[in-house]
Amino acid sequence: MEGTKIKVPVRKKARIEIIPLIDVIFFLLATFVLFTLSLNRIQSVPVDLPAAKPSTDQNPKDDSVTIQVSGEGAIFWNRELIDMSEVPSRIAFYKTQSEDPRILVAGDERARFGTTVAVLDEIRKAGISKFSVETRTRPTGK
Repeated sequence: MEGTKIKVPVRKKARIEIIPLIDVIFFLLATFVLFTLSLNRIQSVPVDLPAAKPSTDQNPKDDSVTIQVSGEGAIFWNRELIDMSEVPSRIAFYKTQSEDPRILVAGDERARFGTTVAVLDEIRKAGISKFSVETRTRPTGK
């Protein structure tokens, strides 16, 4: 008795046909182009934004203080050069003398972050809540 031979069909390799793929891509592209062309213009509501104007209500008793930190670590109190050790006492004295203490913290283009944070900490310790940090630089001591 001779063994039975089973024929296994030869499998063809799968192929990706590029022509139908290109057809699908062009169909999608045409669909999106036609869709965007058929959109109506979006209507907007006109809004009149207020314009910024300088305050005409000048406070004659403007006693705000500017503390500037320079790149070398020097600190200026209203353009007067002071030492870091003087900052807490000056802030405390300023708070007792002013009804509404306000401080502007500024820096030159090379001001150190650590010194600026130390000045901000002293302002916070003194309990002054109205302080600002200037976002543009100014020349040292100005």
